[in-house]
Amino acid sequence: MASLLLFVLLQFCDALTTLVFLRQGVAEANPLIRLALGAAAPTLALLGTKALGCALAYFAWRSRRVRVLRGANCFFALCVAWNLVAISIAPGA
Repeated sequence: MASLLLFVLLQFCDALTTLVFLRQGVAEANPLIRLALGAAAPTLALLGTKALGCALAYFAWRSRRVRVLRGANCFFALCVAWNLVAISIAPGA
């Protein structure tokens, strides 16, 4: 359960830091998220993609694929760290 909760927390942190750096003029690097951002308002696009990610994480947790969740948690922890760096070096930061 801890891996699933950590995943949800990291999704929340990733969405918040992404919204901050988008407002600072930093471009989204992920092509799938960029596509979603082009189709809807940033908050809605991120909410939708993060909800889908959390649903997949829940499926992985229910299927006892905790190792997959741990790998995803490491990846998203790095994404949040990257976002924080992007925020700190963005013009006007």
